[in-house]
Amino acid sequence: MFNAVALVLLSLCALAYKVVQLPPSTPQPPKLTVGATSGVSVVLYFSDTQVRNFVRQMRTVQVAQNVPVAVAQASVKAWAAGPTGSGAVAVVPSGSAVPRVWLRGDHFVVNLPASYADLNYGASGERMLLCSLVRTLLERRGKDVMFLVNTQNVPTLLGHADLSAPYAREDCADE
Repeated sequence: MFNAVALVLLSLCALAYKVVQLPPSTPQPPKLTVGATSGVSVVLYFSDTQVRNFVRQMRTVQVAQNVPVAVAQASVKAWAAGPTGSGAVAVVPSGSAVPRVWLRGDHFVVNLPASYADLNYGASGERMLLCSLVRTLLERRGKDVMFLVNTQNVPTLLGHADLSAPYAREDCADE
């Protein structure tokens, strides 16, 4: 009897050992699906033809999540694409890279691409570029916008405007 019980236990141990030594099954990768996007109405600011005043345009942007940073990034993407209709001109050349936006509390941080530092703009063009972006971002929320160029703190973008301090709404009033 003892031998029969020992044989059954030995067989069970061998079976358990064999099961434990099997490689785990390959997990299936998760199915990535593009979530539904929703349209959000935003206000974008561009320049007039004299590069003196701002031209306000309403636009609907598509966002996957209606959270402030996603809306801000979509707004900046639409801003970089330029205005629609007449009376306004783009503040960056067509096809320019889109700046990256972060939100820290009520403070936006915008990383301007390095190519923006190569634009041949004067003082009013540089102000229009920065302030149209500031007004676009601060239209919905936020207190101020800090600018980086190619992820670096720089004193100026094109040699005219001071980038060492954040820009608030009051800094970008119409002339």
